[in-house]
Amino acid sequence: MGTFRDLLIWQKSMQLVTEIYTLSNNFPQTETYSLTSQLRRSAISIPSNIAEGYGRNGKKDYLKFLNTAVASLFEMQTQIEIAYNLKYINQLQFNKTYEDSKEIERMISAFCRKISQN
Repeated sequence: MGTFRDLLIWQKSMQLVTEIYTLSNNFPQTETYSLTSQLRRSAISIPSNIAEGYGRNGKKDYLKFLNTAVASLFEMQTQIEIAYNLKYINQLQFNKTYEDSKEIERMISAFCRKISQN
């Protein structure tokens, strides 16, 4: 494996960030400095922590960053549900984004198990 860019979890997380930015472009202007900003920051944190952990020495450090990525993912899942509850996104958009995030959650969990076993 060459770099963190080769990791499928990083690639899918990057796609999720793009998805979140696209969805949040349609949020009301009044949300610019609240939900929009918070949602984007939590989404950005997912691939950022995967990448940062990759560059650390030792699996303990890497697992710490992967756990932070999962925490950011949970934060993003909560915020996307808030957006749905406020009718900023529709059911189809919510379902797609949530399912994409659940896939990443499963992948990170499996990756953590693999790292722990090595």
